[in-house]
Amino acid sequence: MGIFDKLKAGLARTARQFQERFDAIVATADAPEKRTRAVDVETLDALEELLIMSDVGVAATDEIVEAVRLRARRGESLRELVTEEILRIFNTVGGPVATNARPHVMLIVGVNGTGKTTTVGKIANQLKSEGRTPLICAADTFRAAAVDQLQIWADRAGVDMVRAREGSDPAAVVFDALAASKARGRDTVLVDTAGRLHTRTNLMNELDKIKRIAEREVPGAPHEVLLVLDATVGQNGLTQAREFMNVAGVNGIVLTKLDGTAKGGVAVAIAHDLKLPIRYVGVGEGIDDLLPFKPSEYVGALFQEKW
Repeated sequence: MGIFDKLKAGLARTARQFQERFDAIVATADAPEKRTRAVDVETLDALEELLIMSDVGVAATDEIVEAVRLRARRGESLRELVTEEILRIFNTVGGPVATNARPHVMLIVGVNGTGKTTTVGKIANQLKSEGRTPLICAADTFRAAAVDQLQIWADRAGVDMVRAREGSDPAAVVFDALAASKARGRDTVLVDTAGRLHTRTNLMNELDKIKRIAEREVPGAPHEVLLVLDATVGQNGLTQAREFMNVAGVNGIVLTKLDGTAKGGVAVAIAHDLKLPIRYVGVGEGIDDLLPFKPSEYVGALFQEKW
């Protein structure tokens, strides 16, 4: 399947729930007798309920509904208005960090259970498919199973991995990985960190140390700090994200397990509330099921039509 088809399949649960109710709202709002006057209160209420039910979030929902209320006076299609407003929200967020530094250092953070370790392997595979030469750094030295799991994904992706003995200093592993990347001519280093909660001071101090080592060895590193969020936890993920933003300097999001929820509208809430770009979305368990996030394709998949 192509990227759009994979995203469409991954958003199928959300789209089925969303589309049926939205079609009913559109059928009423776009009726000929209503196209030339302001959208009615019942339609706005139904739209608000649908967006919140899809986990778009209260703030983003209020903004979309208000824009529809104002613009619908000109008789525009409700479907077009909603899709344009969702795209506008995504387009207010910056894109990926641009840098000429080599290696480009990507720090992957998050709590356990979000799919962080598998995400590292999948990003490595994605980058390799784009012609990049990534190297994986296994900096989660507290959980031996995590390193072994990451090695499996590195082997699947066909990329090098630097690891150390269980209990080693994670910052030292990062140092070794950066040195190895330079010696082997690798252009990207993906650092898998230990799953942590913002309340664990020692782990957060460790993350600070990793960042200091990376910056000392490569100008501007880490260039990207990507937070892995589980789409199935919905709005709770936003609380996690805010805490990580405060302590870890997160500048991008990886949204996993989008295929496992009927509330995939959380992507809109992330863009609106956090003002962070979504870099990748996970739509399955396979190594090719992590996709670069493109707002137009997301909206097309949500409405089950290609844009």
